Amino acid sequence: MRIIGGEHRGKGIIPPRNFSARPTTDFAKEGLFNTLCNMYDFEEISVLDLFSGTGGITYEFASRGCTSITTIEMNQIHSNFIKSTVAKLNLKGVNLVRHNVFDFIEICRISFDIIFADPPYDLDGLSKLPDKILSKNLLNEGGLLILEHPSSFNFSKHPAFFKAKKYGNVNFAFFKTADPIETTSQIN
Repeated sequence: MRIIGGEHRGKGIIPPRNFSARPTTDFAKEGLFNTLCNMYDFEEISVLDLFSGTGGITYEFASRGCTSITTIEMNQIHSNFIKSTVAKLNLKGVNLVRHNVFDFIEICRISFDIIFADPPYDLDGLSKLPDKILSKNLLNEGGLLILEHPSSFNFSKHPAFFKAKKYGNVNFAFFKTADPIETTSQIN
């Protein structure tokens, strides 16, 4: 695993052997961030990384200049690895929270421009995860929720579904909150 772009491009990230997370592939991260680079100025946004695992998505945002990243990981081994990697790379603006994702989204009172969620593929209730996140108003207006999921799921019928992307065996579903401009134009 390595950081694909930004200031720390090419730096290898090697989790310990006792790691049970499934990191997003480098190929998928490259495709995802090529898409996001055309949509956002990373220095101007806030990001929430749910089920952070190795922290790979957090490192990508930080490497590209994002200075407002909240990363949620419950597993002690994983959160320790993320903490040490953030320190080793001297990444700014990363707030690591060791917490259960579902409890966190219940108590979180701030909103974000991008929420990335990469839950375990065998997570009970994975199909309802977008609803759980979106119902808590954690996205800013015009914000984007990106869910990494197995190919057995199809979210295209979801009312907030924006688009899907597939990179090799990695699938992303994008959900978007209404933009104030889009909402106004729909009313007129």
